[in-house]
Amino acid sequence: METAVDLFVALARLPTPPGQERAAIDLVSSVLAGFGVASAEDDAGSRIDGDAGNLYARIPGTVPGTPLFFNAHVDTVPPSAAIEPVVRDGYIVNAQPTILGADNKASVAGMVDGIRKVLREGLPHAGIELLITVQEETGLRGAKAFDVGRLEATIGYVYDVDGPPGRMVMRAPSQISMDITFLGKAAHAGIAPEEGRNAIQAAARALAGLEFGRIAAGVTRNVGVVAGGRQRNIVPDRCTVQIELRSLVDADMAGLAQEVIDACNLAAVATGCSVELAQAREYTAYALSDRDPVVVLARQALRAAGCEPVEIETGGGADTHVFNERGLSCLNLSSGMEAIHSQDERIAVADVEALSRITVELIRAASA
Repeated sequence: METAVDLFVALARLPTPPGQERAAIDLVSSVLAGFGVASAEDDAGSRIDGDAGNLYARIPGTVPGTPLFFNAHVDTVPPSAAIEPVVRDGYIVNAQPTILGADNKASVAGMVDGIRKVLREGLPHAGIELLITVQEETGLRGAKAFDVGRLEATIGYVYDVDGPPGRMVMRAPSQISMDITFLGKAAHAGIAPEEGRNAIQAAARALAGLEFGRIAAGVTRNVGVVAGGRQRNIVPDRCTVQIELRSLVDADMAGLAQEVIDACNLAAVATGCSVELAQAREYTAYALSDRDPVVVLARQALRAAGCEPVEIETGGGADTHVFNERGLSCLNLSSGMEAIHSQDERIAVADVEALSRITVELIRAASA
């Protein structure tokens, strides 16, 4: 595993759905040790019901400058078949009909290989920290469980957005998850339907009164799960609904949530049901400026690595949210991955190699 591509292929072969990252964490730790970098695993696994914690390594600087931290995650969405990476027409794909795992193992490989090059070539650096997180795909749980007080660097980079290398996420949204339960009354659907209170009907009425999809620029609302009922001839006394809200402007979130609450309460009253609502903030929106040092360094490094910087907004979440919310300055960079979370997922060999170059150039720029 002497190249970024070699390491990515080795990592991709390992099935690591959230909570089952042990093999990948052990592999990364072994590779780091192979070029003289000691790493330590925290206790996040035991605290968030996983078989592995986050992996952390720190390399003291050799010159003055800006220390940097790098972050990527090793968990993937659950694969539905074996993962057999192969190269076709310059792209790494899975020969089997399921995910590849470029999200986010290609970034892990690029970061590790870039750090290896810096150390082997004796390049001066101002301090490097590497954090490999677990359970990102289920709500950034690994990053949330990590003690960021361990980080000496206050500027960091995550490579966890799709598209060709060079894209910089300048704005990302807040997200609120809502779990809603409508409670009705069971009755025989044919003999005494008037004695029942239909919880599914209540849920349907509430959802019909709400707008979903892209509500406005940078604002989305989605209903992802609806479940209820026991069998065809019973008036359903329970129906659960899962909704998520996202907005690039955090101030919008309260109003988006209140619209859901009002629609659910009205539907419950109209159908004689009751409703229970719970909501949780998953992460908070952030916005970066062209003048922020984390962006200035990235522009310089991307150009040096042969990638043209492009500013973008995203509707997705990443570990970047956690670090920015906790007072650090963190920028999410694109990794080249395509069609993530699908059986068409792929990444160009050249883009995996580019991630290594970008890591080297970020470290070089921070030590100038």
